[in-house]
Amino acid sequence: MSEKKKLKGQTKVRMEERARVMKALAHPSRLFIVDELSHGERCVCELTDMIGADVSTVSKHLALLRQAGLVLDEKRGQQVFYRLRVPCILNFFGCVEAVLEEVGRCDVAESP
Repeated sequence: MSEKKKLKGQTKVRMEERARVMKALAHPSRLFIVDELSHGERCVCELTDMIGADVSTVSKHLALLRQAGLVLDEKRGQQVFYRLRVPCILNFFGCVEAVLEEVGRCDVAESP
């Protein structure tokens, strides 16, 4: 008989780390930022214009993404540029889209 896995020790630490990354993505503006960075690096000023928020708000979003290990920053003169640390995070977006499509199909199928 196989031993049941429990949420403790290294497993718990790993799940907490995963949750931290997921929490960093859990805002529409941060999802938008990650999506935009998939096209290449962007400066804070570009992201501010795209999101339509003030610089301090966008900077806070970027700080959360950086702390979670999702983005890297590089200061050049007066500008700070951001890029994705690991572009494979976009695979997760594809998975989310598949879930949304499936749920949409189920909702349509279940409609009267």
